[in-house]
Amino acid sequence: MKLTGTCLFVCSMLLSISAMAEKITIAGASDLKFAMDEIVTAFKKDHPTDAVEVVYGSSGNFNTQIQQGAPYDLFFSADIGFPRELARNGFAASGVTPYAIGRIVLWSGSRDASKMTLKSLTDPKITRIAIANPKHAPYGKRAEEALRASGLWEKVQPKLVYGETIVQAAQFVQTGNAQVGIIALSLMANPELSKKGGYWMVPEKLHEPLEQGFIITKRAEGNALAKVFADYMNSKPVRAVMTKYGFALPGEVAGKTKTGQP
Repeated sequence: MKLTGTCLFVCSMLLSISAMAEKITIAGASDLKFAMDEIVTAFKKDHPTDAVEVVYGSSGNFNTQIQQGAPYDLFFSADIGFPRELARNGFAASGVTPYAIGRIVLWSGSRDASKMTLKSLTDPKITRIAIANPKHAPYGKRAEEALRASGLWEKVQPKLVYGETIVQAAQFVQTGNAQVGIIALSLMANPELSKKGGYWMVPEKLHEPLEQGFIITKRAEGNALAKVFADYMNSKPVRAVMTKYGFALPGEVAGKTKTGQP
């Protein structure tokens, strides 16, 4: 069958668009789940032909995987120390960009956590407390720091159940496998969690800051879309989304400690 001039033109245009389309895969810390999903949805509206895939997990595991050659183009870590380590060791194609400061909260699906404190965790009626694994999850590490600073670590350690990520720790509480958890404030924007009651903000003085940062990985050195997305993260719409999900932004004063909904 002979192609008409119009058909040839259309086919040529489609091939051209296909050639221009790019793809990036983002390794994102689990605390970013709801915020990043919203950010990527907005980004795709302006870049309809490009593909953006996000894989969520623990920052420590991603750090190891990237050093072992995992195919991630950008790495958003809940602990800025991990991308700094990658940059020092030659695994980054950009500088390290701070993008947020996270907070940890006490939350329960079966009781009003807004009336609790860390000391409440010593209650004999509370037998299971969920946190992310401190060995590779920054939010779990900060939970451990807060419990140690409060002199409660040894008392509550036998009750602890560990999630591989902060999202899994929240799921343990949500499903009743734990009665209470120390989770990310950013997850409280999920109606499935927030509708079950309030939360209590763990005082920042009890743990090191949850300073978060990202890099473009060495793998994406020539990927223009990775650079475009990195620049987009500093736009006003993105900053508004991050604030909406309870993150403090670099260079801005964090909000006052509060209880209740974000």
